[in-house]
Amino acid sequence: MPPPVTWIATSLVAMTAALACQRPHEPPPPLPDPQDIPANVDRIATKVLDDTGVPSAVVAAVAGGKVVYAHAYGNARLEPKTPATLQMRYSIGSISKQLTATAVLLLAEDGVLSLDDHVANYLPGLTRSDEITLRQLLSHTSGYPDYWPQDYLILDVQTPTTSQAILDRWAKGPLEFEPGTRYQYSNTNFVIAGVICEQVSGMPLFEFLTDRVFRKLGMTSVANIARDQLTQADAQGYFQRALGPRHPAPPEAPGWTAAAAELAMTAEDLAKWDLSMIEQSILTPASYHQLETEVVLASGAGTRYALGVGVGLTQGHRELRHSGEVSGFVASNLVLPDDKLAVVVLTNQDASSAADQISGRVRDVLLRIAGASQDSDRVVRQILDDLAGHRLDRSKLTANASAYFTGEALDEFAASLAPLGPPERFEPGAVTRRGAMIGRWYKVTYASRSLQISVYETPDGKIEQFLIEEAG
Repeated sequence: MPPPVTWIATSLVAMTAALACQRPHEPPPPLPDPQDIPANVDRIATKVLDDTGVPSAVVAAVAGGKVVYAHAYGNARLEPKTPATLQMRYSIGSISKQLTATAVLLLAEDGVLSLDDHVANYLPGLTRSDEITLRQLLSHTSGYPDYWPQDYLILDVQTPTTSQAILDRWAKGPLEFEPGTRYQYSNTNFVIAGVICEQVSGMPLFEFLTDRVFRKLGMTSVANIARDQLTQADAQGYFQRALGPRHPAPPEAPGWTAAAAELAMTAEDLAKWDLSMIEQSILTPASYHQLETEVVLASGAGTRYALGVGVGLTQGHRELRHSGEVSGFVASNLVLPDDKLAVVVLTNQDASSAADQISGRVRDVLLRIAGASQDSDRVVRQILDDLAGHRLDRSKLTANASAYFTGEALDEFAASLAPLGPPERFEPGAVTRRGAMIGRWYKVTYASRSLQISVYETPDGKIEQFLIEEAG
């Protein structure tokens, strides 16, 4: 916001002139067309950067199995100010884990290892390695402690290390729980998995992934930050202490991100990886099933995590998701393979929620557009206006909804809605399916408050439910 302005009036004329300069209340600018992906992504990314102060974000949106929009926002460097571009690389942090898991699955397809192999087959010197499987490593259910849970650059990470040194220190002591009995995120698991991949394949993990994945997908920008730093042509990472100024974030010393968080790339290259997940173009269908299936604990409880990727349902849609953070960077990656949708967001400030905020809101836009009906939106808006005016076109309603709107109900809807005046914003929201109907949610903003409308629509276009409540 701009700084406050102090008016100093030395006479009644000056005071009157000052009051005349004040603007009356103005409604917020209209929202973009709900069908306009670029305009909606621009609005979301710009607002989140304004709200959080994060220097930049690069967004790539996939719909219909193709990249439909990619754009860079803000400044990749603050001194001197350098606008972010699509060609700049950002670290993707732990999103790298699904690539490491993919390497293990490719080696399983080659017949040289199995997910159910014990770690002891390859690294017998680690704690209880004869009881822990590769699947448990990739699903964070092994019990090995995390060597770097902090969200800032600790002292250890500023001195070069090796994967073997990490394992010697963090994978040869006591486990934190019995293997397979708990889910607990641990970067150590993926360093172990990376060492096993290299031992079995006979080459560095990055070279294996370049040969078997990146080159095939045309991902030409990918860098290994466990070995090489990003360049002046890439984004600069930043950190902030409380609400103080932003400072350039020093990179991790070589070796610390190996196999767990070692990759950097452009947003469009990460979107190519997401497209390969949608198209199942790198692994066999059976391997993708392994990669994307939630691992279950010995107790029968689900972990909401598969192999290097989180799994769950969003608005009833299957979603694969992971965030990533290293010094100076946070990334978010969402893939809805059944809907052929994906969102990539790369940002250049650590310990920030901006990437997750942007990706979640852009995903909701893509889901809304995929299930949108402009005719339905117009009907809902007309019913809202009619209810405020004590009117109702019952031909638009099912028998159940028509019975709901009794004379008393119409009186109460009109009495509570009419005083609010005309809506300033009418925003279509989530779209779901339930009971052979389509569920639609809307947010309506008035000058004094915001409301939420929940609607169920039958296959013939009739409204079965029309409920209004305060927006949360």
